[in-house]
Amino acid sequence: MSKAASALVTVGFTVAVSLTAQAATSDEAIAARIAPVGKVCLQGDASCGTASAASSGGTRSGADVVAAACNACHGTGVLGAPKNGSGDWAARADKGIDTLLKNAINGINAMPPRGTCADCSDDEIKAAIEHMISL
Repeated sequence: MSKAASALVTVGFTVAVSLTAQAATSDEAIAARIAPVGKVCLQGDASCGTASAASSGGTRSGADVVAAACNACHGTGVLGAPKNGSGDWAARADKGIDTLLKNAINGINAMPPRGTCADCSDDEIKAAIEHMISL
């Protein structure tokens, strides 16, 4: 094949690749790829329909919160956490429920705020503390 034919094939290939790449990045294709997957609806916005957020199902019991979030550390005494069912809670219980609740909500020592239950209400945290003290 001559140099002219090779050059012509190369130019033709380059043009074909460019056109293909350009078609794949058309404005419509880009808009389709970056389109939002949902819409934020504000209360009272008539264009959003009548769907509402699902209910959380109510308040969880202290035992449920302890089983789901607290036992990871308090079940084994990890990082100095007062272990459930041991005498570790006696001195802490003497400080009163308000102090225990404040420490649980804000975090203390190695315990992060709200422990591992970021979605727990203050009442659920309090119920969990009362449950652990009673064990």
